[in-house]
Amino acid sequence: MPKPSSRITGIVPSGKDGWEVHSAAWARKQAGEDIIMLSVGDHDFDTPSATIEACVDAVRGSNHHYTPLPGLPRLRKAMADASTACTGILTEPDDVIATQGGQAGLYAAVQGVLDPGDHAIVVAPYYATYPNTFGAAGASFTVVETPAEDGFQPRADMIRAALKPNTRAILINTPNNPTGAVYSRERLEQLAEICRERDLWLLSDEVYWTLGGGEHISPRSLPGMAERTLVINSMSKSHGMTGWRMGWLTGPKEMIRLLADLNLVTTYGLPAFISIACAEALENHYGVKEIAERYAARRTVFLDALRGVNEVTVRGSEGGMYVMLDVSSVEPDDEKFAWALLDKEKVGVMPGSSFGEAAAGHIRISLCQPEPILEEAALRLRRFASNYRREAA
Repeated sequence: MPKPSSRITGIVPSGKDGWEVHSAAWARKQAGEDIIMLSVGDHDFDTPSATIEACVDAVRGSNHHYTPLPGLPRLRKAMADASTACTGILTEPDDVIATQGGQAGLYAAVQGVLDPGDHAIVVAPYYATYPNTFGAAGASFTVVETPAEDGFQPRADMIRAALKPNTRAILINTPNNPTGAVYSRERLEQLAEICRERDLWLLSDEVYWTLGGGEHISPRSLPGMAERTLVINSMSKSHGMTGWRMGWLTGPKEMIRLLADLNLVTTYGLPAFISIACAEALENHYGVKEIAERYAARRTVFLDALRGVNEVTVRGSEGGMYVMLDVSSVEPDDEKFAWALLDKEKVGVMPGSSFGEAAAGHIRISLCQPEPILEEAALRLRRFASNYRREAA
């Protein structure tokens, strides 16, 4: 075939990453092994029935046609109301645009603020798609780690040291995937000061905002930040709708108008029947309280079952759907630890280094399993850590 573009061939660089552990665990489970999957962040339960019925009604109601590029007016109103609650600042429908999931929102935000050759800062640990999303925009980026011993909170001095003349944006994620850290007001105010001083965009991924164990603070609510913040949000985690692919961006009206032009040449709008179901789910908060309570209970059960395990330390883990465990005292190589845990105890986890060097020496535990399975996984992990013997170099 003719040569593909360098843009498409360069999105995902070659090389190993921690998803190999997940893929192997999944293949072994499909082959019939008793594998406990704690590697992926997808709910183990269905979308709330009320949301499903709303979609069925919308399909039967002949909602099969094109929708406006920024989203149906009813949907944008519901998303704006959700953003008011999420960000703590009054949000109007013209401040939001519907996107095909949170990832499409992230892609739109990066495309909207960075030109080829521009530079961005990514605060780590980070969600796995962040680097490649910048690559797709032809932009460079610098990863700024957050120290594990500081609870994975961002540090302004480290971010300042990474700034370049062509830096245009900073990307953060709170509550954080993979660490579960909820960024404090003090640290966010320090980031906001940098953005105001250097006239930078702040891209704030807040898809886990309903699942925080601490106080969620959106940088959009800080002085002078509404005009320079794009908030990425999604129905996936908060409303139990991972496969529905519905998210949104909140930002300045003029930027939202321009991003509608991006939708013209990408999604060309979103399905009407899904949009109507999502609007109803947002308006009525279907599943939100129950899902938040479920993950809070699971986090408590798992951490209680692990309490007292020798040389394993909990880091971050205040919110989201994950627990981050420092296993470096047992085995500094987190990928080696994850493979051995899979082989010895049949538990699949994600090596922390898959999400950046800040999480090296850690493993990420997904809480997307019922409590009895999480308790069994904790028992296996406890047994593994106590019996592990590091091989000689």
